[in-house]
Amino acid sequence: MSDSAVDFGRRNFLIGATTVTGVVGAGMVAWPFISSLKPSARAHALGVAVEVDVSKLEPGAMLRAEWRGAPIYVVNRTQAALDSLEAVTGQLRDPNSEQSDQPPYAQNEYRSIRPQIWVGTGVCTHLGCAPLYRPEVAAAGLGADWQGGFFCPCHGSKFDLAGRVYSGVPAPLNLVVPPHRFLSDSVLLIGDDTGAAA
Repeated sequence: MSDSAVDFGRRNFLIGATTVTGVVGAGMVAWPFISSLKPSARAHALGVAVEVDVSKLEPGAMLRAEWRGAPIYVVNRTQAALDSLEAVTGQLRDPNSEQSDQPPYAQNEYRSIRPQIWVGTGVCTHLGCAPLYRPEVAAAGLGADWQGGFFCPCHGSKFDLAGRVYSGVPAPLNLVVPPHRFLSDSVLLIGDDTGAAA
């Protein structure tokens, strides 16, 4: 066959079309394999740390996040709330958090890295209900000596604004403080405390 009988334009088009089809086909075959290497959504939810922006969290307010399928409460405590922590110490089951679950850097009277920001798991240590945030002093139905905190309406367990459990309620332990650290003044990382202040 002579060069004059060969259509180079058609040949180049067919080579290009075959190459593109081969690359797309290889990608379609490889995609399920590559996708299978990523952790599942369940595994992702069980271990991935969560960033929370606390810059807009007003004093006295609480925001909710989720980590490992559990609600996480982040509270910006006022100075009055911090002052009330010492006032209720005599009414608490474990005021020094000796039996409770928290990182070493949160085993203090505030149960936190920074006094004003408290981070805790919103799961009652009695039967796993979600306690309500009740920051108001002498709240209706909670008594004149109520200094603010968390109330579990299911069985009546009460916790102060550091998540410490009151004596005489069904919950046996303080609310859990998850591992956490500050990435900046306004960003909190829940689920990872590498390099957290001790």
